Amino acid sequence: MPIRELTKAEEEIMRVLWQLKKGFVKDVLAELPEPKPAYNTVSTIIRILEKKELVGYTAYGKTHEYYPLISEEEYRRFQTEQLMANYFDNSLKKLVSFFVQDKTISLNEADEIIKLLNKQKDQ
Repeated sequence: MPIRELTKAEEEIMRVLWQLKKGFVKDVLAELPEPKPAYNTVSTIIRILEKKELVGYTAYGKTHEYYPLISEEEYRRFQTEQLMANYFDNSLKKLVSFFVQDKTISLNEADEIIKLLNKQKDQ
């Protein structure tokens, strides 16, 4: 099943699971910021993530230990591809141009980007 965009709540749970590597609902709940959602809410979101084939589990009787089936890097790549497709016509030039025009890229960062691009080109 292809990766689909996560809701804010789903992404928050995935971030905790990526950090923990594996855990029970109570472990995930313990890592969430205040105000903490209800235990049942976290459990429901994890089951949704399981149906989306993003989370797997190991059963210990009636309790389940959950773990991510995709890496944070895989999801980051998916999100970046979505951003590029939806807002920048899959053009890296348009993406970088946006940040340069918005003045959110410093000269040092621009220099680092050029170095990275040159390094990639040399490989």
